[in-house]
Amino acid sequence: MLFRFPRASPTASRTATSERGILFTLAGVQFTHIMDFMIMMPLGAGLMRVFNISPSQFSYLVAAYGLSAAVTGFAGGFFIDRLDRKRALLWLYAGFGVATLACALAPTFHLLLIARIAAGACGGVAGSLVLAIVSDVIPPERRGRGMAVVMTAFPLASVIGIPVGLTLTDLFEWHAPFLLIAALSVPIWCIASRFLPSLPPSPIKTHPGRQMWEILTHDIHLRGFMLTAALVFAGGLIIPFMSPSLVANTGLRESQLKFIYLCGGAATFFTTPLFGHLADRHDKLHVLACVSIAAILTALALTHLGPTHIVLTLTVTSVFFVTMSGRFTPAMAMVSNAVEQRYRGGFMSVNSAIQQAASGLANLAAGKLVTVEASGRLSGYPRVGWLAVAAFILAVVLAWRLRSAAPHAAKPGHVQRAVPVLPE
Repeated sequence: MLFRFPRASPTASRTATSERGILFTLAGVQFTHIMDFMIMMPLGAGLMRVFNISPSQFSYLVAAYGLSAAVTGFAGGFFIDRLDRKRALLWLYAGFGVATLACALAPTFHLLLIARIAAGACGGVAGSLVLAIVSDVIPPERRGRGMAVVMTAFPLASVIGIPVGLTLTDLFEWHAPFLLIAALSVPIWCIASRFLPSLPPSPIKTHPGRQMWEILTHDIHLRGFMLTAALVFAGGLIIPFMSPSLVANTGLRESQLKFIYLCGGAATFFTTPLFGHLADRHDKLHVLACVSIAAILTALALTHLGPTHIVLTLTVTSVFFVTMSGRFTPAMAMVSNAVEQRYRGGFMSVNSAIQQAASGLANLAAGKLVTVEASGRLSGYPRVGWLAVAAFILAVVLAWRLRSAAPHAAKPGHVQRAVPVLPE
């Protein structure tokens, strides 16, 4: 079972069922948001060929989503705590669906770039609202597992979404995955509208500018922001050129890329709940540090791969997916635990902006380091790997600094024996 709740009375069981329903609905929102972002990676080789663009130009398509989300996420920090979270999420998710449809219909590189900017503007803030709702609804002692449930959207996008999207690409060209995501967003929007609880805005009387100033200058918030930036920077360096590098450097065929995401997503699907359990039972910094060691070794192996048998390639990429996902559960649980509830919506919006900006800047940095040789081989990817190692280490150091300022954020939770009672 992905998310285990204590056995209790019928009323307590209704509470557990309600929490599961909310988490699975939010995971559905995250599934489409993450798939929309991730689908660009395996499409890289094909898009560079179709639009006749360079690796640097392709990195603009990847970075556009994140940088756009960063701008809107920062703007959302001024007012997000003054809105009903459910209503705000529904509006943003509707905009995300429309923008993704525009991606599918874009006839040129520049129009696709504009559509990616619009998708990022809506999808990035929607993702921050998802995490804010999890933090509001799930108590701290179960928050690690709650985050893990929502984060299973990543492996599900890998094991189901990406292979299906790539299969559709083989049959109907690159437009098909975006059409699929836009179509999926319709029923998920309807389910969210029906089942998500209304979460009234916080009773904040502070001026929006003053509220934002407090969010941006609070010492614990600053440490959380820096941890988030370092956390995503490593992945933002490696992931965009993973698929093009596997095709150009290891001999993998484009038609075999779906197996990378199928195997990696399946492995991550089963390990993500385990990391959530470990984050609730043990010091979250220790969990992050252990997973980061494995991530460093795997990232170096991945970025230095030459002509390789597909079995070894699948092994390396699967472990890479597992370790990258495993870092997020303890780190994001630490960050959400450290922030007061009255700041949480605005903080998560700004935190999402920083996350997307860091990812976008990492995409651009990787685009500058990776070049195409005359033979078609990609060079510079090993340098990307070493830069990612520095980001892995920095994230652990910054998590230690956050724990030193807010020790409760990393402490293991205690199993709650009495489950809150839902109002009749």
